[in-house]
Amino acid sequence: MRRTASPLSLILLGLGVFLLVLAPMLAWYVEPRAKRTPVDVDITTVFKGKGSYFDTEKIKTVHDKNLTITRQVRGDVDDSNDDHAVWDVSTSVDPDSSLPAADPHDSLQWTTERWVTDRKTNRPVHCCDEKPYFEGEAYLKFPFDVQKRSYTWWDNTLGATVPLTFRGTKKIQGYEGYRFTAKVKPAKTGTRLVPGRLVGRPKQSNVLAEEWYANHGVELVADKRTGRIIYAAIGPRKTLRAPGSDKDATVLLDSERIAFTPKTQKAQVKLADDDSSRLELVGETLPVGTGALGGLLVIVGGVLVVRGRRSDSGAQGPDGPGSAAEPDRPNGDTSPTTLQPSTM
Repeated sequence: MRRTASPLSLILLGLGVFLLVLAPMLAWYVEPRAKRTPVDVDITTVFKGKGSYFDTEKIKTVHDKNLTITRQVRGDVDDSNDDHAVWDVSTSVDPDSSLPAADPHDSLQWTTERWVTDRKTNRPVHCCDEKPYFEGEAYLKFPFDVQKRSYTWWDNTLGATVPLTFRGTKKIQGYEGYRFTAKVKPAKTGTRLVPGRLVGRPKQSNVLAEEWYANHGVELVADKRTGRIIYAAIGPRKTLRAPGSDKDATVLLDSERIAFTPKTQKAQVKLADDDSSRLELVGETLPVGTGALGGLLVIVGGVLVVRGRRSDSGAQGPDGPGSAAEPDRPNGDTSPTTLQPSTM
């Protein structure tokens, strides 16, 4: 007896098999390719705090002043590709007197940089007119899937990497991330020709003074999944010393703590939450959901295939094959009534 399955059962079974195949593809193929540093970015972050800086008009260091650091990151889409991301970064340091800065050249300090990183690992890629040459694992962001371990952070002012120590979790605007901290000991970073009196040598008109840098403390809080920095605080200290001296003579910039403003925190948290949710959807929610639904459909479809088959020989009934009279029965299909004309 030959049997056939209903179209519905075959559709459910086929759809279930498709979803079972799709689930691991989403987790093992699609999500890893979604974990790429974006290139079409235009993000501005603002730090605020109090500190000291050298006032070039007063020719002296002034203290307990408001300081603002503004950093703008723009992706260079044309120079970026599937493998690396190119970001152009502009950073300005301003007291209240130079805000709003219509021209960044009017700022207390202004620097431009060009960062090129591997879009998957966040490691530096040395190409595309990068400036400066840098190393390390973290700077403008952390790698994807941040781990509970130490990372190397590139300090551009120092011109070297600094170890970041994992310090547990911290909530920023109600959103939890991984917290890392570091300190930078005083180090010589260069030289500058300045009037001798700025470094304690008034009898010399000009002195090639040493520039020194330290950081009271670096605190970074990163989103666990995307590596986006949702909170940052730094404590920069830049000074001048007489050649060979071990004492600071003039303070150029000093702040115990300059940190993301609440507005910047909220913006960074929203971006991190949106990106993290998309990755979670592709890497966890959809694979689990499609896998579970696919398994259910395979079971239901299989059951319907087994139960819903119908016999081509027909069910028992007056018109089915099973209703025909046996050849040896007296009232079979060969009765005289059926063989003779009705007029007989």
